[in-house]
Amino acid sequence: MRFVIQRVLESSVSVDGKVVGSIGKGFMVLIGVGAGDTRETADKMIKKLIGMRIFEDENGKTNLNLESVGGSLLLISQFTLYADCKRGNRPGFTDAGAPDLAEELYEYIIAECRKSVPVVERGIFGADMKVSLINDGPFTVILDSDKL
Repeated sequence: MRFVIQRVLESSVSVDGKVVGSIGKGFMVLIGVGAGDTRETADKMIKKLIGMRIFEDENGKTNLNLESVGGSLLLISQFTLYADCKRGNRPGFTDAGAPDLAEELYEYIIAECRKSVPVVERGIFGADMKVSLINDGPFTVILDSDKL
């Protein structure tokens, strides 16, 4: 499983010209599900995401987590995080989880995050989405379950 976490001042996602999810300060997270991922994988990633201390404290040090700053989450599925570019110029996606697995784990991640984060917005699985954000910093972190 892969998460691309961007610390944002605001972010939104639109489908067919309509905003379906929008947050202020928080994390916009692109979520890629791999072929071998499970709920246990998701639990590890969620714990790391929720505890991620990348907001600045009063001394300008990145010491604060999402809860400390009253931040929100915008969670967006993105199978292209599993692009394999080893051969040629057209990426392959054989390492990405099958759509049914990916959707089930995406929904699970959203539900679990809502247990501890008051505002969790989302994209629409499998839709052609337009994502807008103001990256704060910029500050972007990539989490890969194979490296946790």
